[in-house]
Amino acid sequence: MSVLPITQATAATFSDLYIGLTLLVFVQAGTKRVVCPVRGELIGEEGDLIVFPPGSMVTLENRPVLNACYRADGVCFSHDMIDAVFADQRPGQGPLGIQILRAASHRPLDVLGLIKATLDDGTLAPPIRRHRLLEPLVWLRHHGIRLQTREEEQPLSQVRSLIETDLGHAWRVSDVARHFAMSEATLRRWLASSGNGFSRILHNTRLEKGLTLLQTTDRSISQIALDCGFKTPSHFSDAFRKRFGIVPRAIRSS
Repeated sequence: MSVLPITQATAATFSDLYIGLTLLVFVQAGTKRVVCPVRGELIGEEGDLIVFPPGSMVTLENRPVLNACYRADGVCFSHDMIDAVFADQRPGQGPLGIQILRAASHRPLDVLGLIKATLDDGTLAPPIRRHRLLEPLVWLRHHGIRLQTREEEQPLSQVRSLIETDLGHAWRVSDVARHFAMSEATLRRWLASSGNGFSRILHNTRLEKGLTLLQTTDRSISQIALDCGFKTPSHFSDAFRKRFGIVPRAIRSS
């Protein structure tokens, strides 16, 4: 678990992003617009906390402020940590959607400070560290946030998780079918139930990981392209522009 500083220099909209794990986004500067299939359009302002449940498929727009970058901190929680606090919240209670806690009424950045302090304290024994990292989840539940981890069972989530173990690998549908101990035909039918074919899942997983690396690291665009399984930086740039409407370098410079 870690806190990922997210920066973006140019306003851009990213459609149909898949979020596999529970993600907390603490907006530091600028605004984040989210289009959620369940709750419609939501706007996160400076100091707000946006909570993305696992398995979310959303459209995001990050909006920098004048003469400065959009900035946020992202924190992901594993399924087992979510289950430790939210295990009794069953899918039958209805779809969750994106949820927001506002800065003025909840002071989410105080919770972010607790997370950072816990992660930075090298003297903590692992059980104590885990207990303290569960406190923010208890805080979320206390303020009405609902979370579940049932999406981990979905085909899209499982296949993406496998691909992310080695994005540079030349994945073929036969590799994935073998991993899940099924025939290629069965795998294709399995994936069809999620509305996605294998090639599209592979392509989108690589591009979305590339977007994350552009926003959260200082790796060169050439290195990111190779790390995400693209043969050349130009191939990555062309695919990125086709998917997101901007070139990769625009994420880092206006």
